[in-house]
Amino acid sequence: MIRFIITFIALLAALPARAEVGIQELTTPGGINTWLVEDHSIPFVALELRFRGGAALDLPGKRGATSLMMATLEEGSGELDSRGFARSVEGLAASFSYDTGDDVVSVSAKMLTENRDEAVTLLRASLVEPRIEQADLDRVRGQVISIIQSDLKDPRNISERAFDTLVFGDHPYSSSRNGTLETVGALTREDLFEAHRNALALDRVYVSAVGDITADELTGLLDKLLGDLPASGGPLPEDAEINLPGGVMVVDFDTPQSVATFAQPGIDRDDDDFFAAYILNHILGGGGFESRLMTEVREKRGLTYGVYSYLLDMDSAQVWMGSVASANDRVAEAIEVIQAEWVRIREGGVTEAELNDAKTYLTGAYPLRFDGNGPIANIAVGMQMEGLPTDYIATRNDQVNAVTLEHINRVAKELLDPDSLTFVVTGKPEGLETTIN
Repeated sequence: MIRFIITFIALLAALPARAEVGIQELTTPGGINTWLVEDHSIPFVALELRFRGGAALDLPGKRGATSLMMATLEEGSGELDSRGFARSVEGLAASFSYDTGDDVVSVSAKMLTENRDEAVTLLRASLVEPRIEQADLDRVRGQVISIIQSDLKDPRNISERAFDTLVFGDHPYSSSRNGTLETVGALTREDLFEAHRNALALDRVYVSAVGDITADELTGLLDKLLGDLPASGGPLPEDAEINLPGGVMVVDFDTPQSVATFAQPGIDRDDDDFFAAYILNHILGGGGFESRLMTEVREKRGLTYGVYSYLLDMDSAQVWMGSVASANDRVAEAIEVIQAEWVRIREGGVTEAELNDAKTYLTGAYPLRFDGNGPIANIAVGMQMEGLPTDYIATRNDQVNAVTLEHINRVAKELLDPDSLTFVVTGKPEGLETTIN
């Protein structure tokens, strides 16, 4: 029976996208704001919780504490040890997941309507009454240390870590949210309880729910679920001072293929030019095999299997990033082509055909994101964190289509900055030397 119910939940998550998503804005009696997409067609609810701050809240010398804390929340709570908690969740055919990002910790829950109250009780215990037993902490710590050790041997991860250190200086973004072997090895139970108090607080929570639940049921549920969390958490970090001097930094590592991470300053999601920059990035490096970088670096010259770029809008920094991997004797040429394309699109702009093709793809692909209760809840809570209105889903494609050729080419000229384009290359690249002081 349990296997059947779990399979049923998986099928629900794969239902076709909806033509419209009607969002209700609600406030619980306890003052928690939430968004609800009510749909009683299936007896299933997806709940998404986000707490702003994330791994950036780690205290000095305690890097990795928030990530390790979130990884232990499902290892037992209240009267249940880790096995008892796992058996109870499985017995209800529910699923909980806990994750940590640079700026957010997230909790995703899926549950059947008939088991909703029991599932919420379990979820509340994990969030409000985590046990964090020493044996569980040591076991999860061992898993994290294994990941860190593996990352120390991975050229892509080495490149990204070196890039973060160069660009973000002493900001928390400058190091892995998993921490280091030294910091994770020294973390105590009290460190994790302190990270819990700092990260999971009511002054930074965002909530969305989608599925078989009414407004009154949801508001009552949330006060029960979250009402006993601390009113306020740890202070959020200041904005990062970004260091993107332009040029190349080489990190020596014995590997046949070099990995390059590159970036220039980005753009805030609230900027009036954001959608023009978003489409511009799709044309430049975000559009898969149709992007200019892929065409120039892979298709025409065969220098890589893949190259891409993306806009990264974090709470404390905005960067326009990308990555490419190439053989040691060809990576210098790949970088030259990327630099040249950055200049070419800045000076010459994009064509009407490129703009129209990008619009067609971006507007056509958007509805496909809404393919079940879970994805819709995830999108809705992300909209809240971005400060977007509830009708954004209905107006988003109009905003994409409103970008004109004149607008996007003005943004290309103003925003693209070849002089600040900075590459961190890990490997043994031939013909490349560090040019950054």
